[in-house]
Amino acid sequence: MRTLMVSLLLMMGATSARAEIKWEIVRTLPHDTNAFTQGLFIADGQLYESTGLVGRSELRAVSLSDGRLLRSTPIRSDLFGEGIAPWRDRIVSITWQNGLGFIWRRRDFRQIGSFRYTGEGWGLTSTDHDLIMSDGTAELRFLDPETLKELRRVTVTWQGKPVRNLNELEHVDGAVYANIWYAPLIARIDPATGVIDDWLDLSPLVSKNTGTDSGAVLNGIAWDAKAKLLYVTGKNWPHLYALRLGD
Repeated sequence: MRTLMVSLLLMMGATSARAEIKWEIVRTLPHDTNAFTQGLFIADGQLYESTGLVGRSELRAVSLSDGRLLRSTPIRSDLFGEGIAPWRDRIVSITWQNGLGFIWRRRDFRQIGSFRYTGEGWGLTSTDHDLIMSDGTAELRFLDPETLKELRRVTVTWQGKPVRNLNELEHVDGAVYANIWYAPLIARIDPATGVIDDWLDLSPLVSKNTGTDSGAVLNGIAWDAKAKLLYVTGKNWPHLYALRLGD
């Protein structure tokens, strides 16, 4: 099983010595405990979610008013679904170990294309110009959203050291927020340099939602640009939280 080992211990040890991003819960919504959350974003006034596990991976649209499932479609049954990101009227999705991604029409989840990449696929987000992908290493890949070809990479660091296990991603006001797999932390990353300039420590939410399930990790970040709220959840969590961030 993948572990954070020394890198995670270093980051956790540094937590008390740094300023963290403040947060408060402003809304709590129900979340499907059968949803092994891999990706999350908000568009069209709805929450879009991808779930993982072979034979159980799906794309979903969820109501932001009450957490109700609006529609869903399966991802090919032999694949492990991973991150998703919006691009124009589409959804781009990736899979874990098959090097295969898909393009979906957002309004009805009709698959309209596919693409290939090397290595693993973990998280995905989009800016006005790029798709940004994580692969479980300390690197972020930047893809052309039209051709899906890789343009460049940047190594993510904290205090000069690479930070591995970058997972679910979200683009928030010019920064990239990234879950660190198996950690209660979300890193705020400068996409130009890869430098982490601050952290969001969600340990209280993790302790409330994981129970005895070691796989129920924090995973899922969606930014509501209009309301200026950050929605977060985890794999098989019973709740989805809207957070207001502070300085």
